[in-house]
Amino acid sequence: MTNAGVYTAALMEHNSHPDYKYDLESFTHEHEGVNPSCGDEMVLKLRLAADGQTIEEAAFTGQGCAVSQASADIMAELITGESVEEAKRLSALFIAMIQGEELSQDDIDDLDEAYQLQSISRMPARVKCAELAWRTLDSMI
Repeated sequence: MTNAGVYTAALMEHNSHPDYKYDLESFTHEHEGVNPSCGDEMVLKLRLAADGQTIEEAAFTGQGCAVSQASADIMAELITGESVEEAKRLSALFIAMIQGEELSQDDIDDLDEAYQLQSISRMPARVKCAELAWRTLDSMI
């Protein structure tokens, strides 16, 4: 598989123009994620609602390849407004997908734009890049 198959329009757009890459102030949760195999690193911040169950806002800072940065931006967009439990479920779906598991149409629909990163599952060297934000989220919540 060529890199062209990995660098989808969604990946390139989220890497070039990330909506969720900024330093979130007044956050309730913060966790650093590092991919030691390539040096990608990020700090993921969440602000939970007063109920402690809803993600009001998600944002990240850091540096890394296009795959890790786009995946983080897509993830932040997907989980903003969701419950913590739903964010955990979506993260598990994404990691299963990126590790090559087949998903149901409902799961694909739930992942929305994140499903466009599915082709990365066929490039083992890039899987950890795509997983970085999602694993950072899992470690935090």
